[in-house]
Amino acid sequence: MSRPKKSPRPETSLARARPPAEPRRGRRVLIIEDDVDAAETLREALALCDHEVRVAHDGPEGLKAARKSRPDAVLCDIGLPSMTGYEVAAAMRADRALKKTFLIALSGWSLPEDGRKAIQAGFDQHLAKPPDLDLLEALVANLAAPKPTR
Repeated sequence: MSRPKKSPRPETSLARARPPAEPRRGRRVLIIEDDVDAAETLREALALCDHEVRVAHDGPEGLKAARKSRPDAVLCDIGLPSMTGYEVAAAMRADRALKKTFLIALSGWSLPEDGRKAIQAGFDQHLAKPPDLDLLEALVANLAAPKPTR
């Protein structure tokens, strides 16, 4: 006894009109954050968006990880132990291999002057903690072509 053949589902005009989804391009992201829970939350959120994410918990560890993995973007806390996020940014901008890396400052300090200080230190963006995850994903996913040498 044979089963009756299922008729194919009719294609709706909405399905035909929908443009094909653009393929996502995952980025290599390094998070430098001394708060383990905050770092893990950011790692999980970005990993869900198809990014390859590594975590370091202080500045020296972060610089070592960045030199090894050459991330597309670094999310760096400003108030790190042993080396501030400003010092991390300065070290990355001075490193020939890392100077074009997209740097995002994460800080509990969110006054306009804090943002200006982060940009002056070499960061490309300044986000207050906790960052808006949609905005963070948009920043990481839409990284522009490499920046000119500073």
